Amino acid sequence: GAKRRGDFANEFVGQDTRHAMSLKHAILVLLTEEPGSGYDLVQRFKSGIGHFWNASHQQVYHELKKLHGEELVSFAIEPQQDRPDRKVYRITDEGKRSLKDWYRQPVNPPRSNNALLVKVYGCDDDNRAAVLAELEHHLRQHQQRLAHYGELEQFYFSTDERDRHEQRAPYLTLRLGIRYERHWIDWLEETLELLADGRLPASPLVQPPPEDAAQPALAPKKAIRKKRVKT
Repeated sequence: GAKRRGDFANEFVGQDTRHAMSLKHAILVLLTEEPGSGYDLVQRFKSGIGHFWNASHQQVYHELKKLHGEELVSFAIEPQQDRPDRKVYRITDEGKRSLKDWYRQPVNPPRSNNALLVKVYGCDDDNRAAVLAELEHHLRQHQQRLAHYGELEQFYFSTDERDRHEQRAPYLTLRLGIRYERHWIDWLEETLELLADGRLPASPLVQPPPEDAAQPALAPKKAIRKKRVKT
């Protein structure tokens, strides 16, 4: 039978936490690249890994304290003139083993709660104007982020081949970010247009396979045979 409205909502909610990544792993990954202070790590979050894993200044410092207690990182004090001494953190051998174990664990695709989709899902004549205004706001945000990612990509390709090779893995995450922003922009533009004029989508996004395409193997007849009704 036809799906109810709520049936589709179930596809968008929920968070699978099996072997979930934590701030701990993000910090250990950054420290494998280069030792650094808490301030250094916060700046690296802003310029790189922070595009897909957010952490506040307070969270980073709190996690560093925990990692030091677990002997996954160590630190050395570096004196500074006219400023407080800084702690420079390094990943320990135990930290490297912990990170190696994490790399071996499977990670499921993320599923997140998205308030904007809930608003679009419940959009009607009473709140249409507010939803359209918010969609416009999100569209501008994604356009700005795409422009920023484009600048990062241009910088990557402006470097020499050796540097590009060293930064290849981070650049691959940037490519996903660019595709992600493009998909959001496409969806927002289409949704704004359809909600504004009340039209229906012209066609499904996923087309049925052609009739002459190979069909999946049928289940055994015994499993699909209907039970006969006695007369």
